[in-house]
Amino acid sequence: MELKSIFLVSILLSIHCAIGKEVALGEDYVRPQPRKTLSFPWKPKHSSEPQQVHISLAGEKHMRITWITDDGSSPSIVEYGTSSGEYTSSSQGENTSYGYLLYNSGTIHHVVIGPLEDDTVYYYRCGGQDPQFQLKTPPSQFPVTFAVAGDLGQTEWTKTTLDHIGLCKYDMHLIPGDLSYADYMQHLWDSFGALVQPLASARPWMVTEGNHEKESILFFKSPFQAYSARWRMPYEESGSTSNLYYSFEVAGVHVIMLGSYTDYDEGSDQYAWLKEDLAKVDRERTPWLLVLLHVPWYNSNYAHQGEGDGMKASLEPLLYAAGVDILFAGHVHAYERSEPIYKNVLDSCGTVHVTIGDGGNREGLAHRYHDPKPQWSVFREASFGHGELKIVNGTHAFWSWHRNDDDEPVKSDQVWINSLVSKGCIGSKKHEFRKILAMH
Repeated sequence: MELKSIFLVSILLSIHCAIGKEVALGEDYVRPQPRKTLSFPWKPKHSSEPQQVHISLAGEKHMRITWITDDGSSPSIVEYGTSSGEYTSSSQGENTSYGYLLYNSGTIHHVVIGPLEDDTVYYYRCGGQDPQFQLKTPPSQFPVTFAVAGDLGQTEWTKTTLDHIGLCKYDMHLIPGDLSYADYMQHLWDSFGALVQPLASARPWMVTEGNHEKESILFFKSPFQAYSARWRMPYEESGSTSNLYYSFEVAGVHVIMLGSYTDYDEGSDQYAWLKEDLAKVDRERTPWLLVLLHVPWYNSNYAHQGEGDGMKASLEPLLYAAGVDILFAGHVHAYERSEPIYKNVLDSCGTVHVTIGDGGNREGLAHRYHDPKPQWSVFREASFGHGELKIVNGTHAFWSWHRNDDDEPVKSDQVWINSLVSKGCIGSKKHEFRKILAMH
């Protein structure tokens, strides 16, 4: 009995230290009162009924359907077709599960369907039973629209943000980390899956990890176990060996999802993979190049100041030489957009950095900014909201950030962005890019 008590105390101390470290980072600024966390009443379901359904891209013209059942014998199969109730195709997949201290997950099913037609509505059902869901595949050509929101959590602000995203006509949701804010309490992964299912089952959700996904316990639990089991991204399809970083293409856009919480120095696997991935990018086929990661590199907020400096020092020269158009980050619970910038200096061939960690987390907003505002910072505001990026063609994209204070999706910031290809920047960087790629 005493050994068991010591074991539980050590776990609680590990959790307290991990969470306490995050709280300590915010002691130098004052957060306003957040809205309360949502409560999810228990609703008994049949043990084999699909729950927490969400979809993601899984290579060209393929989609991964993920869901959870309480019944371990439920088949990992998805039936689908282009007419409601008529399933002309089916795919078999795989399932997994995990245990976390006293918690045991349900059976997590992953099934890849396809090849699928572009810009087409498909009806599908999971495990050979209703309910029926429907999804729309992204277009193969411009225009293409992304919804962007990080640090979601499960508060009333989260619900407002999701409601506003639901009103947007978008093709895909991009999330730069911090999804459920489960923070070791695994049942919150389940409630998050239920919360986002209406949107995540209908459009691809492409995510990368944040610090709240880590959930490691020294000597007991390795990091990102729940995240990787539940939110499997197309890392293998993009040549990566880790679910923490990967890439994909949609319409004329190459999107790279990087991991702020795995090694990123020049000798790391992530750096080697990134160089190889960038070398394959064809800017004639995909003139736009986007990057998402969790910890911002350009941040004039007091919150998490300087935390991205190490990753920035390692990877910014490579991303600049490759000509990344826009980089999205989360982590700081506020919004900020920069001018095109490189190494802290305004550069017309640099990257536009957007911090959008204001989806609705329980910790509240980061209100305190450094003054005067840096020259590179165009717009900053501590409000919850989401962003929309409509890439119209190979040369122009329209970015807008929608503040949802007062429960209205106010369009507070908007700008037209020209692609670096259209500005002639890519050709001028070819020599520098080849030089970096040749380095070991």
